[in-house]
Amino acid sequence: MSDVEERINQIIQVLRDQVVQDTVVPRNIRRAAEQAIEALMDRSKEPAVRAADAIAILEEISEDPNMPLHTRTIIWEVLGALEQIK
Repeated sequence: MSDVEERINQIIQVLRDQVVQDTVVPRNIRRAAEQAIEALMDRSKEPAVRAADAIAILEEISEDPNMPLHTRTIIWEVLGALEQIK
């Protein structure tokens, strides 16, 4: 497995464990995280395209006023990691 694929898998794991499965997080934010995971898992596209798709989804919800502060921090960290994928 390439280094980029390994990084994508780590990002997917963070989204799953710390956002999707966190019941404190509003449903629309968990749904967006699930959509970002689906975009990252679509191996028919290049890793950079998958990362860009996930970034678009996550940026849309990153300023949601209902998002808990700890979740916002996680989303920002994930966005930073995705932006490094080329």
